[in-house]
Amino acid sequence: MSATLNSRRARAALRASARLSGELLLVLVMAAVVLWVVGWMWPVVWPLVVALLLTTLTWPLARFLRRRGVAPALAASVVTVLFLLVAAGTVALIAVPVASQSGELADGVVEGIRRLREWAAGPPLNIDDDQIAHAFDAATARIQDSAGSIANTAVTGVSTVFSGVVTAVLALFLMFFFLKDGPRFLPWLGRQLPGRLATDIPTVAARCWDSLGAFVRSQALVGLLDAVGVGLGLWLLDVPLVLPLAVLTFVAAFVPIVGALFAGFVAVLIALVSNGLTNALLVLAVIIVVQQLEGNVFQPIIQSRGLGLHAAVVLLAVTLGGSLAGIAGSFLAVPVAGLIAVIWNYVREQLSDPPQDPGAGVPDTGVGVPS
Repeated sequence: MSATLNSRRARAALRASARLSGELLLVLVMAAVVLWVVGWMWPVVWPLVVALLLTTLTWPLARFLRRRGVAPALAASVVTVLFLLVAAGTVALIAVPVASQSGELADGVVEGIRRLREWAAGPPLNIDDDQIAHAFDAATARIQDSAGSIANTAVTGVSTVFSGVVTAVLALFLMFFFLKDGPRFLPWLGRQLPGRLATDIPTVAARCWDSLGAFVRSQALVGLLDAVGVGLGLWLLDVPLVLPLAVLTFVAAFVPIVGALFAGFVAVLIALVSNGLTNALLVLAVIIVVQQLEGNVFQPIIQSRGLGLHAAVVLLAVTLGGSLAGIAGSFLAVPVAGLIAVIWNYVREQLSDPPQDPGAGVPDTGVGVPS
C-alpha cells in the first residue's frame, strides 16, 4: 500500500513538473516572439523609448504648469522649448570654450607630437626619422589600398548620424504629444479593456511610469556625481576647459560604456596636449577611479533604491543587456529590469491579496490621469 501511494505521488509530482515545464516553455517562446517583433519594429520602438524617457524627465515641470491652470498644449510647448534651450545651452557650454581655445589646443597637439617623436627617438625605442617616415609611407599605402572599405565605413557612419538625427527629431515630437495628451491615455485604455483588465493594465502602466521616472532621476544623479568628481580632479590638476569637460561627463553618463569612454578620452587628450604626459596619466587615474566608483558603487546603489532592485540585479541586468543588444541593451537593461519587477510585484499582489474593486481609480501619476 505504501509503495502504491508513493508511486502515485511520484507520478503526480512528475505531471505537475511537466505541466510547469510546458507552461514555462510557452512563456519563453512568447518572450522570444515579442523580442523578435520589437527588433523588427526597432526604427519605431527606439524613438518611442527615447521620447518616454525624455517625457519622464520633463513631466514634473509640465505637471506644475498644468496644475497652475496652463492649457495642456501651451504647457507642453513651453516645456519642449525650454528643453531645447537647455540642450542648446549644454552644447554651447561645451563648444564655445573649446572654440575659443582651439588655437592653444592646436599648438598643444603639435607640441605633443614633437615630444612624442623625441621620446621615440631616444632609448629604449631608438626610432629615427627614417623609420618614422617609412612607417608613415606604409600606413599611407595601406589606407590607399583600403579606400573602398573606408568609403563604405564613411557612408555607414553618415547613415548612422542621419538615423540618429531622425530619431532625435521624432522623439522630440513624440515627447511634445506625450506631455500634451499623456494624461488622457490610461483612462482611454481602461475604457477599451474588458473586466478586470480595465483596472489591472492601467494600474501596471502607471506603476511602470513611476519606475521609468525613478530610473531617469537616478541616472541624472549618477551623471552629476561623475561630473563633480571628474571636474574636481581636473581643477586640482590645472587642466584647461574644466567646465566643458564636466558638462560633457554629465551628458555622457546617459550613454552607457561609450559615453564614459568618450568623455574620458577627451579629458585625457586635452590634458596631454596642454600639460604633458605626466598630467595626462594623472587625469587618466582620476577618471578610472571615478568610473569605478560610479559603476560599482554609486550607480548600483542609487538605481537599486530608485527602482526597488538589488544592486547585484542592476549589475547583472547591465551585463546581460550589453551582451544581448550592445550599447542600446546596456542603456535599456536597468529600466526593463525595473518594469519586469513592477509587473511581477503586481501579479504577486493580485495572487496573494483579494482582488480590488474594478471601479477603483487609477493611481495619480504623470501618464493617464487627468491633472
